[in-house]
Amino acid sequence: MAVKEFNYRELKKLSLSHDLLNMMTKIHEYKGKQELYIATKPEILSKLTDLALIQSTEASNKIEGIATTDGRLKQIVAEKVKPRNRDEEEIAGYRDVLKLIHDSYEYIRVVPNDILTLHKNLYNYSAKSYKGKFKSGDNVITEKDLDGKERVRFVPAPAYLTPDLIDELCYQYNQAVQKAEIDPLLLIPCFVLDFLSIHPFSDGNGRMSRLLTLLLLYKSGYLVGKYISIEMLIEESKQTYYEALQASSVGWLENEQDYTPFVRYLVGIILRAYENFSERFEIIINRELTPAERVVEELEKSFEPLSRANLENLLPDISQRTIERALAELQTENKIQKVGQGRSTKYQLINEFKS
Repeated sequence: MAVKEFNYRELKKLSLSHDLLNMMTKIHEYKGKQELYIATKPEILSKLTDLALIQSTEASNKIEGIATTDGRLKQIVAEKVKPRNRDEEEIAGYRDVLKLIHDSYEYIRVVPNDILTLHKNLYNYSAKSYKGKFKSGDNVITEKDLDGKERVRFVPAPAYLTPDLIDELCYQYNQAVQKAEIDPLLLIPCFVLDFLSIHPFSDGNGRMSRLLTLLLLYKSGYLVGKYISIEMLIEESKQTYYEALQASSVGWLENEQDYTPFVRYLVGIILRAYENFSERFEIIINRELTPAERVVEELEKSFEPLSRANLENLLPDISQRTIERALAELQTENKIQKVGQGRSTKYQLINEFKS
């Protein structure tokens, strides 16, 4: 077996497409505006942070098939209720680690001990014996085809190599950060791909990879994940995420992997998050529309009816009560109509008001 290497110096030789370079340049520009946004509307940032916390906790767990009701999710994230089953225990654990990274990323080191501590906290509400420990047995990554048959998608590094591989991965990453020769937007996806290819834990590897993505981005000054849910953007493009992972992991253990597909995917996700962040701020800062006009604008942009919860997510600076009043006002004026009843109620524009 070849000795696995994490030679990030070689990334300087990586041939990047014009399209990928263009995306990275745009992200650098958005990062430059980041401080302006943060200083301009701190009260809106607080609402965006609360919303992103809920969306990230839901989406990252949903990718792994872990879920609860919307109402319970919000209560768990707000720490108003205790988890009552295994799924909710894992949701609560994710919430805790995500909050820890949001609040203390500067003090969390990219070293094996800190990664193990994050994993232990992820299972803080669970009695799992493997929490905070590297895998004790080999694992495989499987997927189901359209007929429901399971097949092996990737064979990660064997368990006996895991501690040394994680140690070397962290060392080489920190060396590359210290030398500052590689753009973090290139380096971070490579670290995440290598982490997932090691698959160091018996369970929780996917969620840990997304938490580490945020940690590395924040430590490099890219704070967008605090305000726009990167996990939700990944969940919405889950198929592309898995395809990029698979394409980049071919030949990984033999040092023949091609990082480019996964780099391109994750850079695209980060760019989309910054675009969403910028768009929300530009609307809030530069346009003096009434709440009802803002609701109409969102309904015009949507291809399908929107629920009140959808509108609350899209308009985080407007309170729930104000959105309710705007919906009532627009219905009275016969500009919108209800679709469905009860919890499934959604709203759409009446045709004559569509632009």
